[in-house]
Amino acid sequence: MKREKPPAKKDLLTWVIILIIAISAIATSGLMESDGFLPARDVQFERVRVLDINQERLTEDRNIEGVYTGFQELEIEVLTGTFEGNRMTVNNSIGRTYNVIAREGMTLIVSIVERDGELQSIVVYEYERRGAVYLLIGILFATLILVGRKKGMMSILSLLFTGILILFFLVPSLIRGYLPAFVGVVTAVLAISVNFYLLNGWSNKTYAAIAGTSLGVVLAGLMAFLAGSVGNLSGVHSPNAEQLMFIADETGLRINGMLFVTILISALGAVMDVGMSISSATFEISDRNPDLEKKELFRSAMNVGKDIIGTMTNTLILVFVGGMLGIIIITVAYGMPYIHFINSNMIAVEVTQALSGSIGLVLTVPISASIAVMMAKGSKIKQRRD
Repeated sequence: MKREKPPAKKDLLTWVIILIIAISAIATSGLMESDGFLPARDVQFERVRVLDINQERLTEDRNIEGVYTGFQELEIEVLTGTFEGNRMTVNNSIGRTYNVIAREGMTLIVSIVERDGELQSIVVYEYERRGAVYLLIGILFATLILVGRKKGMMSILSLLFTGILILFFLVPSLIRGYLPAFVGVVTAVLAISVNFYLLNGWSNKTYAAIAGTSLGVVLAGLMAFLAGSVGNLSGVHSPNAEQLMFIADETGLRINGMLFVTILISALGAVMDVGMSISSATFEISDRNPDLEKKELFRSAMNVGKDIIGTMTNTLILVFVGGMLGIIIITVAYGMPYIHFINSNMIAVEVTQALSGSIGLVLTVPISASIAVMMAKGSKIKQRRD
């Protein structure tokens, strides 16, 4: 007979993971409010309420509907920080790209420069959007629970764990100068293992999915590394490279390994989906027809995988295309020559990410199918012996 892990131990491990997630989630707010790894800044970002609009001169943009430019003089009350409770007047310059139009009673975010307890300057920075973000998160969580029930709850926990893992382990480790490839692989494997455990518990199906997905994600990263070496790409050519170089000057961040890590994290979700789908299908087919030979079972798993590959590859490619849609529009509008377009740093990085992730995703299918077949048939032989 198949020996299952005692339910009590499964429940204990699940509750331990939930406790870790809860503690880390509480600590996250403190981490986000801290000064970080760089030298302390004089700039503070605080919430203010608009009490009144003393003056306003706004003109609608002739070419972009709904966009206004001009000037506002605002009477505000500071709601947080050192100057909490203070009322003051602030000028709000409104342009095409810096477009924050205040209304009476609205809550805004301002940047405050303070030195020696004295206010040096205050500038309207952005709308406060926390409410909208939290509402959307609440709707997502409610939908997952209503539709998925227990599985939905486990999905929320796995999502929180992945976010906490990235925020508390991946990012600090990279900033401190640890080897990006090692940190990225550890992060990916931990995320895969805990996610699959929370959703499916420990079983041969889960082990096969973890192994296949981990190998697929690592292969995606290796493809990106090889493409980067051939195409002379690195983290220096990635978006926000200038800011990353500044951080590298002040910390131990290794920019050259950032492309590898970016590919791992970007492809993780899609590859996890494929790995678990193939593993689950393989074990289901094996359970339904235990007399299938390994070769026949592998062929069936691959047939399922071929159907998945098309849609998932499109999903991954379209995610990257959506991210660079603005660049594509600019390219077409300005009539950029193809040779300029295809050889530019930004395009090369985005294309490398999309293609490397897709290659890793496709290779996950035969890898996961092979591992799942071996484990499924191996468990059947063991059961017969027992």
